[in-house]
Amino acid sequence: MLIGMTNETMRTYPTRTTARRTGRAITVAAGAASALLLWVVNDPWAGNDLAVRQGDTTMHIGPVAVVVAALIAGLAAWGLLALLERTVGHPVRTFRIIALTVLVLSLAGPLGSGIGISSRLALLAMHLTVGAALILGLPGRRNCR
Repeated sequence: MLIGMTNETMRTYPTRTTARRTGRAITVAAGAASALLLWVVNDPWAGNDLAVRQGDTTMHIGPVAVVVAALIAGLAAWGLLALLERTVGHPVRTFRIIALTVLVLSLAGPLGSGIGISSRLALLAMHLTVGAALILGLPGRRNCR
C-alpha cells in the first residue's frame, strides 16, 4: 500500500488493469451497439431486408444475430490482444496486422452471400464499423507502439 493512503482511498482509484478491462469492455459493447444501430437504420427504417444466401436457403439477419456476431468478434479480438500482450514484443502492431487481415477476409461474406446491393452494403458497413471499433479501440491510446 502506498504511504498515506488508507484502504478506503485505495478502493476509490481504479487500478490500471481494471481501467484497461473496463475500456476494452466498453469498446466491445460499442462495436456491438454500432452494428445494431446500423441494422436498425437499414432494416426497419429504410425497409431493407438484410438477408444472406446459405446454399439454397435465405437467412434473414435479425438484431440478435447482429449483436451476438459483434460480441463474439469483440471477445475473440480481446482474447487475441491479451495473448499477444503476454507473448510478443510489439503486441499492438501484431494485433492490428492480424485484425486487419481477419477484417478483410470477413468482407467476403457479405460480398458473396448478401442478397441485393442494399443488403450487401449494409452488411459491409456493419463489418467495417465493428472492425474499426475493435482495431482502433481495444489497444487503447497508451498501448500504441
